[in-house]
This record gives sequence, structure tokens and C-alpha cells, in this order.
Amino acid sequence: MTGTAIALPARPALLSRMGWSAFILALIVVCALAPLLNLVVPQDSMFHLSDYAVALVGKIMCYAICALAMDLIWGYTGILSLGHGLFFALGGYAMGMYLMRQIGRDGNYKSDLPDFMVFLDWKELPWHWTFSDSFLATLLLIVAVPGLVAFVFGYFAFRSRIKGVYFSIITQAMTFAAMLLFFRNETGFGGNNGFTDFKRILGLPIATPSMRMVLFVLTGLSLLGFFLFARWLVTAKFGRVLQAIRDAESRVMFSGYSPLPYKLTIWTISAVMCGVAGALYVPQVGIINPGEMSAANSIEIAIWAAVGGRATLIGPIVGAFIVNGAKSWLTVTAPEFWLYFLGALFIAVTLFLPNGVVGLVKKLKGTQK
Repeated sequence: MTGTAIALPARPALLSRMGWSAFILALIVVCALAPLLNLVVPQDSMFHLSDYAVALVGKIMCYAICALAMDLIWGYTGILSLGHGLFFALGGYAMGMYLMRQIGRDGNYKSDLPDFMVFLDWKELPWHWTFSDSFLATLLLIVAVPGLVAFVFGYFAFRSRIKGVYFSIITQAMTFAAMLLFFRNETGFGGNNGFTDFKRILGLPIATPSMRMVLFVLTGLSLLGFFLFARWLVTAKFGRVLQAIRDAESRVMFSGYSPLPYKLTIWTISAVMCGVAGALYVPQVGIINPGEMSAANSIEIAIWAAVGGRATLIGPIVGAFIVNGAKSWLTVTAPEFWLYFLGALFIAVTLFLPNGVVGLVKKLKGTQK
């Protein structure tokens, strides 16, 4: 009696034809249309894209990268992190240190040291600022620092089989502890005020329309690149194992797979993505301080993913734009109601839209057919 070979399912296409069309359209908007409307179209034209809009959309795209990173670990792997604000801030601080060194002697105290160090009567840079004047070293640190912290933390947490609400609480505690550490002046990270008053990047003025647009385009390209990378991950065998871990981790172990390397790999990748987002965020916003590590910021990242739709990749991006767009409007028109709105939104999505906005759209399309 001969056995019948079982064919594995074919790997799906990276994107559908419609998906590629939407991706190319987004690429054109980021790289051509937005620069044209901002830099070429006159300011008195109704088609002009203001500097404020460029900064706002650029900031939200950084948030969207974080939401996409959250989807990889929560939506596809079932690991809810309430501490991803830490990795976002670590990437931001790595970039902020470089930008502070770029100020040179143009600070208030006309010193080679950053102003806050002169104010605290420091005589030399601390050891962890050694490579902060190198852009290449900064790029390496943006990836390495969040990745290393995530790897060490994840290794011990996953090895101990900490999961569920316990893991979420521990990640939040880790972020809160880091925030308290960065608030201290003696750590050399600017204390409560953090880093600000940036003037140059790569020797070029940072507060010019052209530089803002360069940062906007880089952020858009990073978001699109991470989306393709995430899509490639989840459609591969690696992604199928992640989803199996999410649905039934014990069965994955009985099938001969060790969940540890899979969970640790996607956890570290997710942290690095947040670090890159933080590094892109800082030069566009012009400040980084320990407040970026607050518990509320990490919770908001999870809300973006939930609102847009977990395990969809595009959903968390949509969620980041919806929530932060509403935040930008409400904090101007009715700032006292913003937190109430955010809480009500999360409750409503949990109760009535468990698959998020993208899930609702898919459901409506299904009922129309």
C-alpha cells in the first residue's frame, strides 16, 4: 500500500492586482503628488498642501508603522504588548542624540556639549554618547538598541512561558521603569525636557520646507516598505506558524515546532520597526522626551490596531490614520473630550467591531454580493 503525498498549500501572491495598484498609487502620492502640492503649488491655491498638513501626515505615518508592528505580534501571533512605546522612544532618542550633536556651538551656551549638560555643569560627554556624532553609527543604534532590548526581554519572558495578560502587564511595567529612568538628569538623556531645538541633520538645516518634505517621503517609503515586508512574512511558512501559535500554541509544540524562536523573532522585528518609526518621528516633530514611553502611548498603539482590524496589515495603518486624525481635530475643537472619545471608541470596537473597520468593510462587501 503506497502512501499519498500531501501537497502543501501554495504560497499566495504578495499582493493582488488591485493591491499592487493601490500600492503604486500610494507610492506616487508620497513621492510625487505630495511634494508637488507642497513645494510647487502656490500657497494661495486651494490645491496647496500646507506645511502643517505635511508634518501631521508624516507624524501619523510614523504611528502607522508602530500599528503595523503591533499587528505582527498581536494580530498574527496573539501577543498583546503594552510596552511598544519604549521601542519607539529608544529609536527616537538614538536619533535625538545625533541631532543634539549636530547643533554644535549654535546652542544657548555656545558649547560643544548639549545645552542641558552645560546647565547641569557636566564637563564631558557620557560614555553612551560616544558615537552620537556619526550618522552611520546612529542608523545602527536605531536598529540595534530596540532590537537588543526586545531580544533580551523576549528571550526570558517567552522562555518562562509568560503569556496573556501577565505578559501585557510586564511589558507595561518595563516601559514605565524605563520612563522613570529617562526622567533622571544623571542618565544623560535630558531629564524631563528630553531633546529639542534641533537645527541640522547631515549638516543641512532641518526646519526648511524641502527638508520636511524629504523626511515625509522617507517616512512614507518606510511605511510602504515595512508593509511589503510584513506581507511577505505573514504569507510565508513563518507567518503560518505564527498564526498557529496564536490559535493553539500547545498543538504547535506537539507538532514538533518550538514556539520560542518564532515568537522571539517576530517580537524583535516588531521592536525594530517601532525604533525606526521613532527615529523618523523625532526630526519631524522636533522633540523627544520620556513622555513617549508613557503607558497611555503604548495603549494607543494597541487601539490603532484594534480599530483598523487585527491580522489584516492594512487595518492598523487605517486605524492609525482614523484615530490620530480624530485626535488632531478633537484636541483643537474639544480637547476635554478627547480621552472620553478614545475610551468610548475602544469599547465600541471591542463590542461591535471585533474585526475593526477593515473587517466591517469586508463584511459589507460580502453581504452585497
